[in-house]
Amino acid sequence: MAYSEKLADRLRQALAGIPKVEEKKMFGGLAFMVNGKMCLTAGADRIMCRIDPNLQIEGCTTVIMGGRQYKGYVHVNENNLKTKAALDQWVALALDFNKKALK
Repeated sequence: MAYSEKLADRLRQALAGIPKVEEKKMFGGLAFMVNGKMCLTAGADRIMCRIDPNLQIEGCTTVIMGGRQYKGYVHVNENNLKTKAALDQWVALALDFNKKALK
């Protein structure tokens, strides 16, 4: 699965000015590592965010890979990211958790 360049560019813009951001191709998408930890990814029609696993937020689904749920990793469909404010909300949640997350 190829990732959306449009979503990747939007994430790049949202992360502009954040130190220690690195891009890596993984899981069929483009991951944005912050401080050496996975923070966000751009997929074909959604982003994945690593957020506080205790948060219950509408507009996302828990990541499931190989039949296993990954608590704290959520997919947000592109339809829920139409505005800059909507994307910025998810980026802020991911950056906030990144400060507390272990590798």
